[in-house]
Amino acid sequence: MAGISLTPTMMSANAVSEDKFLSENGKLILKNVRLETGFEYEEDEVVSTKTDLFLVEIENGKISKIAPNNPKAKAVDAKGFLMLPAFRDMHIHLDKTFYGDKWQAVRKRKGGVKGMIALEEQIMPEILKNSTFKAEKMIELLQSKGTAFARSHVNIETTSKLDSLKNLQKALDHKKKSFGAEIVAFPQHGVFYKNSVPYLKEAAQMNIDFIGGVDPFSIDGAIEKTIDFTVQLALDHQKGIDIHLHETGESGLKTVEYLIDKVNENPLLKGKTFLSHCFVLGKLDKTKQEEIAEKLGNAQVGIVSTIPFGNLIMPLPTLQKHGVTVYTGNDSIVDHWNTFGTGSVLEKANLYAQLYGQSTEFLLSRSLRMATANLLPLDDKGIQQWPKIGDDADLVLLNASCSAEAVSRISNVESLIYKGNVVF
Repeated sequence: MAGISLTPTMMSANAVSEDKFLSENGKLILKNVRLETGFEYEEDEVVSTKTDLFLVEIENGKISKIAPNNPKAKAVDAKGFLMLPAFRDMHIHLDKTFYGDKWQAVRKRKGGVKGMIALEEQIMPEILKNSTFKAEKMIELLQSKGTAFARSHVNIETTSKLDSLKNLQKALDHKKKSFGAEIVAFPQHGVFYKNSVPYLKEAAQMNIDFIGGVDPFSIDGAIEKTIDFTVQLALDHQKGIDIHLHETGESGLKTVEYLIDKVNENPLLKGKTFLSHCFVLGKLDKTKQEEIAEKLGNAQVGIVSTIPFGNLIMPLPTLQKHGVTVYTGNDSIVDHWNTFGTGSVLEKANLYAQLYGQSTEFLLSRSLRMATANLLPLDDKGIQQWPKIGDDADLVLLNASCSAEAVSRISNVESLIYKGNVVF
């Protein structure tokens, strides 16, 4: 491991005190830091990525200096590891997990999403007993994989009421020096199906960022009524919107189109509205995919895809071509929905590159965007755009020669720094 690394629990008995890394005036100085500086071309093709070693200073949570490397400087030795923007998991459920508790596989599903709602009504009281502890353990897993920020959906429904939210907020408060988050108030059991309305209204006045939703037609039986409520609640409290949409038929497409119309009617929601999963896009023919992608791009409605595989391939490159913001996340790590989450969004970037044939140096380097929520060290012309002086000191050090290799090989994370604090 790198000399800069800590254990994921921040300060266990054998961890090194963070003070060791700070100079007398509170700066964190790193030497032998590998940064990408440009592309190497043969004819018109990018064949490799140029890098060099630098000295990087961090002060007050920001990058304060980027200088030519000085191997003799009194500084933490980054050992030539590649520095990239810290990773961001943009769709996860930190509030309801088995992670950190005893192993449980997924039970046979009965009755689709409504069947899962019935199951949750049974198991949520038990999950809530130690959900703060499990959320902290899951955050530590994410940190060990290079992630310093997550958008977490939190159950708001008649069984949990606001307890799931309060428990997660405790965990995030405990981790606030080492991890950042956005919270989506998520009516997993429907807005009207189980009448989450009073709890959503209360949650909207608390410290949350997005109003969520799930399958308005198949759960609530009413696309317009549910979307209208969600949009109005978001507008009333200056929140964003992030709706789970699993429906793949006509109702799924109608939901997408109706939400686009509502965002166009309320431009304050542009850039703040997302559809998670949105599997219906993978079921449309190519012409319709292009048409909807263009509408999403114009309305600035983003898609958060957990990059499913199997018989459903989402048209993510088509969305990106039309300027749609595309994010990814782990969704479940180990819970009653799924047990395959590793906690790594770099692995999601790798899966994206494999699924869409992004195997060249250039395309692999672009695929890193899936792990970083679209922040890349080099722009498409190979001009360095990150890091810059004044940027947040949210960064990850990997054992890789360049971002293309990091994506292709899912390179090992050696250290994570969040707002200048050495986390892992």
